[in-house]
Amino acid sequence: MRGSIKKAQAIGIIAALILITGSPASAADLTIKKPAPTLKKSAGTAKAPAQTAKKPVQTAKAPVQTAKKTAPKPKKPAQTLAGLASVYSEKGTRSASGEIINPKSLVAAHRSLGFGTRVKVTNRRNGRTVVVRIIDRGPFVRGRIIDLSPAAARVLGISGLAPVSLSVLETDKTS
Repeated sequence: MRGSIKKAQAIGIIAALILITGSPASAADLTIKKPAPTLKKSAGTAKAPAQTAKKPVQTAKAPVQTAKKTAPKPKKPAQTLAGLASVYSEKGTRSASGEIINPKSLVAAHRSLGFGTRVKVTNRRNGRTVVVRIIDRGPFVRGRIIDLSPAAARVLGISGLAPVSLSVLETDKTS
């Protein structure tokens, strides 16, 4: 009975330390020691108790930090979009970026990409591609994702509307 009371008291002390400190690491140093086994005499010979392997007491240790070589972060995959492209030309007017629109240059308008961003446009009907620079805002018609200059549309083989996919190649760092 006394042995069980001592165990219960020891467990209570450990639990109290855990509650007070918030971690079991400080309570791990306390161990419950068992009384040494007594020798029993039987038939006139004394036998020593069987030797048991002692288990080491585990204590909480801080994790060891090792220097790890980290691989360079992979570049973000190119942003790709798909939808309808249209042809627009406002010859001689200023674009939203302030540049004068030239229908013979490979430029385009997009609603959200920054000015100066280079975009690879692929005609999904025939596979032709062209790289254009975003200089204006638009298109403002639902379902369309890009307005192309007449020169860019000619390279892609587009007259009017066509299904295209866009891949952002590089963004202008200044805008």
